[in-house]
Amino acid sequence: MWIEISKSKKILKVVNEDGVDQLYSVGIGKSEVGQKELRDDQKTPEGEYHVCVKNDKSKFYLSLGLNYPNKDDAERALKEERITREQYNSILSAISSHGGSDWSTPIGGEIYIHGGLEDKAWSEGCIRMYNKDIESIFEKIKINTKVIINP
Repeated sequence: MWIEISKSKKILKVVNEDGVDQLYSVGIGKSEVGQKELRDDQKTPEGEYHVCVKNDKSKFYLSLGLNYPNKDDAERALKEERITREQYNSILSAISSHGGSDWSTPIGGEIYIHGGLEDKAWSEGCIRMYNKDIESIFEKIKINTKVIINP
């Protein structure tokens, strides 16, 4: 089972071996177009991630944390001099040690799939779902579930 998100269509699909299991409407970052590059750019990242944390006591009802920035994000940011070599190494160390990431660098972090779409149609970079929808997938989505975010 994995998750695919289309930012342009604002759709989240839960996919299993047999095909699409469920479709859900979502809200994305207020700056809807483009790859996340900086902490406060209000963009939702694009690429392949995985669920690295589950929070059933989230201020956004329920939340599934993603391992943004991943190695590709870190390499791009280092090449473009948006992070230092030390910050790059810290991201890679976090990925290898606990499967998450270092969320403290200038390229940001703390990207979640979470509830709260009832309250606001956009986020600061996360993926918002209706509370009833995140509730319906929360238990079946496990740590390390692949999440693909497309433009």
